[in-house]
Amino acid sequence: MKFSALTDRVKGGAADAWDLHSIAKQARSRGEDVIVLSVGDPDFATPDAIIAAAERAMREGDTHYTQISGHDALRHCIAEQHQASTGQQVGAENVIATSGAQNALFASSLCLLDPGDEAIVLQPMYVTYEATVQASGAKLVPLVLDAETGFRLNPELLQDSISERTRAIFYASPSNPTGIALNHEEVQLIAELACRHDLWVVADEVYANFVFNGDFHHIASEPGMAARTVTIGSMSKSYAMSGWRLGWAVAPTEMIANLEKLALCMLYGLPGFIMQAGLYALQHCSAERERMCEVYRQRLEYLYDRFSSIPGLKPLRPDAGMFMMVDVRGSGLEVAEFCQRLYDTRGVSLLDATAFGASAAGHVRVSCTVSDDELHEACDRIAAFLETL
Repeated sequence: MKFSALTDRVKGGAADAWDLHSIAKQARSRGEDVIVLSVGDPDFATPDAIIAAAERAMREGDTHYTQISGHDALRHCIAEQHQASTGQQVGAENVIATSGAQNALFASSLCLLDPGDEAIVLQPMYVTYEATVQASGAKLVPLVLDAETGFRLNPELLQDSISERTRAIFYASPSNPTGIALNHEEVQLIAELACRHDLWVVADEVYANFVFNGDFHHIASEPGMAARTVTIGSMSKSYAMSGWRLGWAVAPTEMIANLEKLALCMLYGLPGFIMQAGLYALQHCSAERERMCEVYRQRLEYLYDRFSSIPGLKPLRPDAGMFMMVDVRGSGLEVAEFCQRLYDTRGVSLLDATAFGASAAGHVRVSCTVSDDELHEACDRIAAFLETL
């Protein structure tokens, strides 16, 4: 039977990189001695108070259809916090609740891009970006960030990537996989070019609450950007709510209206009790969020120190998040072989960062979403593996 061309466009090209992770996860579920550092699912449980808020909402009857754009109270809260962070004047009418950040990204692509358009995406990029952009029929134009510069933005390359077909720039800051946050100069450059060439910017800021030095730059704060920016956020990592599937987009009202039309066809609203739990988290759980951020910071500092001391490894210190990129080319192995042999001999799974684009070749992405004891044991095993090469 024949299927639509869309099903081919959303295949993406990085699925193979997850094969080893899937094997490791299954082995772990069988009780085997495996340490999984290949995925970014928080090891923290959702705070009890958030779960209690969802339970209260269910018992109070918030289990029926909801407003397509999301509960007003949640959207007001997101708007207030966004305005406090960016200085951008927004209200609930500028916010739509989505089924996670991925839903917001996918819907934004469909609302902004047409076949024949081009979208520039900073690379390394999260693995779903390719399919997300191509679903619209547009062409993804990767802006390759060089590992030798710490994956910093190259102004000349960005300017040269813009053509008469360019419609939007997509980026994640802080980045998954690199953990690098765009600095003010880089954000200003993107804003300047977006205004000059009349482009949309889709800013994936799901790790913005996990910036370790507190110095984060929102592109929505830049002059002229309020009318052309979609800012995407999520509860998944900041509040250990990855399975709750609650995110949002903040954008001009016309864009929100178009996202609502898609949401009507795709989701028909989110569960009310989940939105109530999200509202409670945003209003009352900043201390828990900050505690998790500090734990991730300490773990990543530990990883940086350990990997820096192991011959053959070259770690990149992240600005934020829960991941670290490590250059393994000094081991003498191709990265896929490095990951496979490490898993086969030591039971530690890492993710081949080639999944995030050619610019990440020779690197692995290491997640710190396991206990401190497991993280220390994993480092010992990695060091022992390198000694055998």
